[in-house]
Amino acid sequence: MYTSLREPERAEDAATRALALCEECGFLYMAEVARVYLGWARAQLGCAGEGVALLRRGVAGLIELKTKAGITAQLTYLAEAQALDGALVDALVTIENALEANPDEAVTRPDAFTLRGELQLKIGKRELAEADFREAIALAQRTSAKIMELRATMSLARLLDKQGKRDEARAMLAEIYNWFTEGFDTADLKDAKALLDQLNA
Repeated sequence: MYTSLREPERAEDAATRALALCEECGFLYMAEVARVYLGWARAQLGCAGEGVALLRRGVAGLIELKTKAGITAQLTYLAEAQALDGALVDALVTIENALEANPDEAVTRPDAFTLRGELQLKIGKRELAEADFREAIALAQRTSAKIMELRATMSLARLLDKQGKRDEARAMLAEIYNWFTEGFDTADLKDAKALLDQLNA
């Protein structure tokens, strides 16, 4: 839950306790899931190399257990950590794997497309980035994943603003932001409000 809320401190605490308990009780699957969450948290908190190592171990353990549940999100977390660690080429390979690993896992694909778009931007492929952001938005709308729609819309709005399309960026971001009636203390909605203020300036 804390990974979805983008709260790495709380995710680190919960995952650390969960990992210890799972290893003590021999819950192999949940131990690897906890390791993935712990890796994501450590990467977000500035220890990207450690985070990548934990994520690699967790993902490898889950693959060894022959489970595909959650693999899209888990590989997306790994790609995100690799990018934070400066390994952009590795991140691009991993995010492609995330999108291919379980295409039927629709619920987390929007975030994977959004991240791929952000990675495309880093290597100067703006058209591909825009296509990924729009695909993420469309997927999120089909599954009513509003927070993922918001994240993808923020990425697209930033890109459109840089292209001189501030009015379009502001209108699309305001539409999804105004859908929310609560949760304004969460990281995503705070970021969206800050971006809206910037676009309105």
